[in-house]
Amino acid sequence: MLLVEDDVAVQRVLTLALREEGFDIVVASTGTEALEHLGRNQVDVVLLDLMLPDVDGLEVCRKVRQSSDVPLIIVTARTDSHDVVAGLEAGADDYVVKPFVAKVLAARVRALLRRAGAPGETEPSAVTVGPLEIRPAEAVVLRDGAQVALTRTEFQLLVELARRTGEVVSRTDLLQRVWGYDYLGDGRLVDVHVRRLRGKVERDPGNPRHLLTVRGLGYKLVA
Repeated sequence: MLLVEDDVAVQRVLTLALREEGFDIVVASTGTEALEHLGRNQVDVVLLDLMLPDVDGLEVCRKVRQSSDVPLIIVTARTDSHDVVAGLEAGADDYVVKPFVAKVLAARVRALLRRAGAPGETEPSAVTVGPLEIRPAEAVVLRDGAQVALTRTEFQLLVELARRTGEVVSRTDLLQRVWGYDYLGDGRLVDVHVRRLRGKVERDPGNPRHLLTVRGLGYKLVA
């Protein structure tokens, strides 16, 4: 696990707590150091503070997403909704707000790792929805025959909707199925990831024809 945090005291506390939870921790104190480490080494998950002394955490997240789908959780003291959404829009899979309980963070990390590494349910070899061809076993999505680059979370979200093509799936159900835990009713994770997913699978994201919002209920994928 790569922990990107410039506060030495927080580094020590988190490193000790997460090691007690069974994780191997590598620490980076700046965004530049984090990007250099990720360029040389493979990690299972990134915990990224938004407030860094050199490269802004949001920019680090965007740069990571240009070349990697590694599970990434932003760790921030910012409670403002705009900042949380900005982190998710930059490509983060999840977020936690300081101060937090280390065991809760560890549980969230484990849920993310299980989702990233565990085999899914028995799936058909391919599902076709409009211009999309979804191949769950290969973790591949094609739109009009061209491969679409999705993060692991975006792919899992699309697969869950494809399993129930034409049905409305609630935010709560998607949180439980995709993120693997009860997120206490905070639907921002789902909403932001759906918005990002639309930008990749719809020809006109501003006027979606396949990944639809059903106001007050959730989302559905239609042909």
